[in-house]
Amino acid sequence: MARCRSPTRHRPAGHPCHRRSSPVQPADAPDLAHTRTRPAHWLATAAATAAVVALAALLQPDPATAKDTAAERPGPSPAATPAAPDPSAVTLPLNCGNIKSTLVGRATGDLDGDRRPETVVAARCAAGSGTPPTGVYVLTADRTGAPRLVATLLAPESRQTAQSLAVRDGAVTATLLGYSSPDVPSCCPDLTERARWTWQDGSFLRTLQRPPQAL
Repeated sequence: MARCRSPTRHRPAGHPCHRRSSPVQPADAPDLAHTRTRPAHWLATAAATAAVVALAALLQPDPATAKDTAAERPGPSPAATPAAPDPSAVTLPLNCGNIKSTLVGRATGDLDGDRRPETVVAARCAAGSGTPPTGVYVLTADRTGAPRLVATLLAPESRQTAQSLAVRDGAVTATLLGYSSPDVPSCCPDLTERARWTWQDGSFLRTLQRPPQAL
């Protein structure tokens, strides 16, 4: 038998080493039909994408509705401010004998920075005539809420009368009327000054906003 040494050499059709070239059969070629992009395929994909976008839009809350819902959501209630102490429930250190005492001034506010209001009162004996001296007192509430006396800012023994009592910015202020000497009748004070009390280092410090002046 003849050997076919050179496959690339051209041989006649009758030669024993001549081979007929075989065409590629359809079964041997890869099927690329699934890789072809058809119009129907793109239409189906676009429709599915549009459906997902539409569903996402429906699930998103309306901005105005979301804001309204957040605004209507109840938050924590602010702590209620305690009531200021009631001076009618406290016995003030006024020596009036058989005469009743009366309040001539009242102011409330936080004096020591604890966010709880104190009550400051000016009181005197209810004399029928003359100008009785005034006492100025600070009241606070204990743990049970009951009012109690904690400080005397102006004692009646000073022979001064307090007017325009106020609490502002954590300080007590008042206009005080007094006497230049013991010889001045109690009916007719002849001096005026403006005083201020502030809470410092565990006690009230008195300062003058305006020095004594003659009336």
